[in-house]
Amino acid sequence: MPSETAFDDPQRHLVRYSGHGAFSPELIVRAAGTSVFTESGRELLDFTSGQMSAILGHSHPAIVSTVREQVARLDHLHSGMLSPPVVELARRLAGTLPDPLDKALLLTTGAEANEAAVRMAKLVTGRHEIVSFARSWHGMTQAAANATYSAGRKGYGPAAPGNFALPVPDRYRPAVVDTEGNLDWRRQLDLGFEMIDAQSVGSLAACLVEPILSSGGVIELPPGYLAALAEKCRERGMLLILDEAQTGLCRTGDWYAFQHEGVVPDILTVSKTLGAGLPLAAVLTTTEIEQRAHDRGFLFFTTHVSDPLPAAVGNTVLDVLVRDRLDERARVLGRDLRDRLDKLAARHEVVGDVRGRGLLLGMELAGDDVLGTGGADRLGAAVTARCHDLGLHMNIVQLPGMGGTFRIAPPLTAGDDEIARGASILDEALTDAVRGL
Repeated sequence: MPSETAFDDPQRHLVRYSGHGAFSPELIVRAAGTSVFTESGRELLDFTSGQMSAILGHSHPAIVSTVREQVARLDHLHSGMLSPPVVELARRLAGTLPDPLDKALLLTTGAEANEAAVRMAKLVTGRHEIVSFARSWHGMTQAAANATYSAGRKGYGPAAPGNFALPVPDRYRPAVVDTEGNLDWRRQLDLGFEMIDAQSVGSLAACLVEPILSSGGVIELPPGYLAALAEKCRERGMLLILDEAQTGLCRTGDWYAFQHEGVVPDILTVSKTLGAGLPLAAVLTTTEIEQRAHDRGFLFFTTHVSDPLPAAVGNTVLDVLVRDRLDERARVLGRDLRDRLDKLAARHEVVGDVRGRGLLLGMELAGDDVLGTGGADRLGAAVTARCHDLGLHMNIVQLPGMGGTFRIAPPLTAGDDEIARGASILDEALTDAVRGL
């Protein structure tokens, strides 16, 4: 018998970690630009930027050069030591942000950044209760997972006390409507906080939200909502924490999505896009909050806090974003892609809604009320599989009571022809999938 290799059965020794989702059907052996390449030599356009992270595409020459040079010079240090890349990245991140956000803590993942932000908020307020959206995703570690409601809550025992869910202001599927049937987000927000106030033991510490819910179905907050939410927090002495793991650093057409509304958070977390695919995250806050946390003994001492190698990569990411004006590029490409998706929606009855901003767009398929019980899940799976067959990698969010929503987030460096090709493949996949149902 021929000897077995790991590639004969790639999943044999792997723990399946994505809930009910399966691994991609082919091994990926190489990636470059907007494409990944399978073991068989097939090219797939990557319309998820890896895990929504590779904003500069895969194997960007500047990133490759930085990693090669930095790993040979200085890669990892004792966590109490500082290095030039860390000091420089903290300074430069503060320079991208409005006052008074001028203090940075450099970590590895979005979950870790949210963990640190929640820990800081609890310490400086002396309280423990956390509010987040009912379709939130903030990570899989303790505090981040307790503030996550879109998945992963069942079967793990009791969540930490003091976590409250706030209704999502979904304009396509509104839960609270006005006399004309449109989303009444102000009334919904008031009702949400009435329920939170009724359950609170008087220890509200912070509200942790994304300015555009990504895993929650690419839900863009209505104009004025973020300012109203910030006011609710101020009234209760809570801190506002914004999670910009997926929206930060130019993806939405602004450097940060909160700038679109002119609302400055008390604490900001960034991750995915900061490392452009490498593990790098940051917590940004004010001098006042940092001082208060320090005075009370703030502790978040981890193995890879302030590591020089990823910090050097973060500096290079900022270099490329500024040099190539990728905030403007995201706006231009986003308008083109949005126009193409709107045209798909007009041609395909099973497309219910197109939404989002810049290069973080969502396309929601019709729900079970149109396709019959389980129809949305079947259609979403069929479109995803057909896209893969035709050379396009797509990601779909499946949430109870909703149609499947494709999260479409190609790299900011994608070419006009790649945007057109991806939309064309999606068009063909929708046609074929509907025909096959």
